[in-house]
Amino acid sequence: MLINYTTKELDLLARIMRAEALAEGDLGMLMVGNVVVNRSIANCLTFKNIRTITDAIYQKNQFTGINSSLFQGSPTTLEKNLAERVLRGEYYYPATHALWFYAPAKNTSCQNVWYDQRLAGRYRNHCFYRPDAGTCQELY
Repeated sequence: MLINYTTKELDLLARIMRAEALAEGDLGMLMVGNVVVNRSIANCLTFKNIRTITDAIYQKNQFTGINSSLFQGSPTTLEKNLAERVLRGEYYYPATHALWFYAPAKNTSCQNVWYDQRLAGRYRNHCFYRPDAGTCQELY
């Protein structure tokens, strides 16, 4: 297990993965889960006081998915299974060390730097950004 979590947090993670990346398929949802877990274990930047899945998901001005109807209701068995995989430590590039992602406008490239963070890569409509290794050692 990569991080301690409750059953409620497993459901919460599954719901935010769905809300942020349902259209990106299973792999896209797994990558969003990677970002949430990374924020929970990183002790750096704006995530120094984020220690749990709940803290990461409800951190102010971070995940717009919490306002989505997709965030409401119970997660499916598939969504919970995907969340469990992430919580067990499965990582997917380019979200491996990522702390941020966003979806650029249609037919637009990812910015090479976003909020002072370097582009790790793109998966479908999400651009993923990671800190330098020396900045967030817990992620490397």
